Amino acid sequence: MTSPALAGHPFGTTLTEDDLRQIFGPLTQWEDKYRQLILLGKKLPALAEDLKAQAQEIAGCENRVWLGHTLSSNGKLHFFGDSEGRIVRGMLAVLLTAIEGKSAEQLLSADPLSLFDELGLRVQLSASRNQGLNALRDAVIAAAQKA
Repeated sequence: MTSPALAGHPFGTTLTEDDLRQIFGPLTQWEDKYRQLILLGKKLPALAEDLKAQAQEIAGCENRVWLGHTLSSNGKLHFFGDSEGRIVRGMLAVLLTAIEGKSAEQLLSADPLSLFDELGLRVQLSASRNQGLNALRDAVIAAAQKA
């Protein structure tokens, strides 16, 4: 079985919230933001099947999405995930950037989706994609509450 700690991704560590602000900040057209989401999604490594089995499949998303987490010895949460959809993978990458390596207290004190609003990514999403994003937020909050 693969260790969730090995489900490495650059989001929240190598690629930070400030990096995303620099990428999305100058973009005014939705098509450009859409393209950037697809590029971010390509940086998200695919999860091995055993890690998908360890993760929770998130109900309510337009595409199949998995989100898992582990709690490190220093009290920080490591999240990992995957999706079958290109845009959803990009959205998951933004979410991972916002939540990776934070404590439960940090995750519970702020909306995990606030970065989406700051980057102007939620205004053009379909109702079903917004519903899926809310389901992902609920899964993050549930993970933080269990930690």
